[in-house]
Amino acid sequence: MSQPRRYLAVSLLSALIAVGLWYWMRPAPTITPPAINHSYSKALEQAHNGMPGAARVLYQQLARTDLSDIRRASLHAELPNYPSPQALKLADADLQNASPLVRKAAIQSIAGLVPNAQRTLLLGPLLEDPEQSVRFAAASALLGLSPDEQGLYFGPLQQVVDEYERNLKTQPDDPQAQGQLARLYLHEGQLDEAQAALEKVTTLDPENLKAVVAQIDLLDKRGKTDQARELLARQLEAHPDSAYLQHALGIWLLNHGQTEYALLGLTKAVELEPDNSEYRYKLAIALHDLEQLEPAQRQLEELLQRQPANRKARLLLIRYWKEAGQLQNVQVLLAQLEQQNPDDPALQQGL
Repeated sequence: MSQPRRYLAVSLLSALIAVGLWYWMRPAPTITPPAINHSYSKALEQAHNGMPGAARVLYQQLARTDLSDIRRASLHAELPNYPSPQALKLADADLQNASPLVRKAAIQSIAGLVPNAQRTLLLGPLLEDPEQSVRFAAASALLGLSPDEQGLYFGPLQQVVDEYERNLKTQPDDPQAQGQLARLYLHEGQLDEAQAALEKVTTLDPENLKAVVAQIDLLDKRGKTDQARELLARQLEAHPDSAYLQHALGIWLLNHGQTEYALLGLTKAVELEPDNSEYRYKLAIALHDLEQLEPAQRQLEELLQRQPANRKARLLLIRYWKEAGQLQNVQVLLAQLEQQNPDDPALQQGL
């Protein structure tokens, strides 16, 4: 073999050896171990079902930096049932997350975790978020607050509300957009405009019962009680098995001081949708207002059987058991709450 050919062969062999060594010594690709995926799923299950240690594992998962956006958002959906300084810290941190989806999920967490005035301080800065959908989500979470609670963010909030309104007006054929527009008009006290928007929703989507109930509420606001009653009656005749309408009937009667009759609608709604926590919670309150303490307690006990993580129902049942002097039952509920979340403010306050 000639000298040049020998050098070429040696060079090629050296190159192959170098490639082989690189391939063998290169770092392994980063793969999330199955155990970590399992711990996420387990934590979400614990939090959703109010199992012992739920708050701790929920916080641990939210402290991770390798979760997908959708997984972080799913964790935030559970966070309001587990309030604590740590929960607030985690939610506040995600208000600055790079993902708009996560920032919007954190907004909902904050809305469920903190009182109105504190909510403004935390969410107000997001009214200037570069992502429009995040600005709108922040505004929506602050809409129900009084001007005093909005504080320094009253002006910025109004600017975002105006922007939101302009955006919704460009979607005249979208019933959801028109429903949101009606909500903004109601917030601003523009009742005629709100009525027109709601009528448009029902024209676009005749089965949209939420818009129908909003129209009933609006008629009530305008002092048109008879028209509100007639509209509700027509809708109930057309949809007798609608839990939503039965619940609306009960609430309407409660608002008009007819608590005993309201129980019929509220009870029917629970029968039609037994897993709806809000319907059962409202029924319990109505029963309690009629001094039917034991039936009210039973409704809340059933609610907690179905949704052990429901903190609002647990705290109300503790209050009702205290009224009845059943301190042993109070201790059981408090012990369960401590197992779920030992840093719950209700425990710290000696509820």
